[in-house]
Amino acid sequence: MNSMKWLFLQTKIIANWRRLVSKCLLLVICLLIISIQPASAGMKDDRYEGNIFVIYAGNGSLVPPRQTLAQTLAQHKPALLAFYVDDSRDCKQYAVFISQTQAFYGRAAEIIPISVDTMPIKESYDPTEPGYYYSGGVPQVVIFDKSGKVILNKKGQVPFEEIDDKFREVFDFLPRDQSIEFKQRSFNEFSSELSQ
Repeated sequence: MNSMKWLFLQTKIIANWRRLVSKCLLLVICLLIISIQPASAGMKDDRYEGNIFVIYAGNGSLVPPRQTLAQTLAQHKPALLAFYVDDSRDCKQYAVFISQTQAFYGRAAEIIPISVDTMPIKESYDPTEPGYYYSGGVPQVVIFDKSGKVILNKKGQVPFEEIDDKFREVFDFLPRDQSIEFKQRSFNEFSSELSQ
């Protein structure tokens, strides 16, 4: 009879042990779920969430740039340098305008976003290096004409219209008030026209 009680007691201890372990695991899982913070990216904060052109402008084609400033100037091609940092609310909001500029002028001019955090720190820079034009604030926009002359160098969120006006001068386009407004077609409209 003692062996029977011993066997019954042993089975009960094992069952209680399993319940205890499963309750502890359930408690650990609940604590992990509660403590996990949701991923939140915000344009109105100064937190780092990744590359601003990919996250906020939806345009990963801007980074890394296709060409360096030296290559662009050697080809006598107009360029736009956009200095930024990934953890600045102003730069996050301005990334959309840089992407919009690429949509209009990306084939004729080189759009070169430069992360200030990745620029090498040197005593002096050559005029073919972005650091030569950086003035210590972000966002900053520098526009070069075909000869490599700086025609706009401004800190802050420069309006798209001001950038557009400078590129219109470079490419000898009509002023905005004398030209027909260019409207981009949505992908669906374009596709439906092709199918007819």
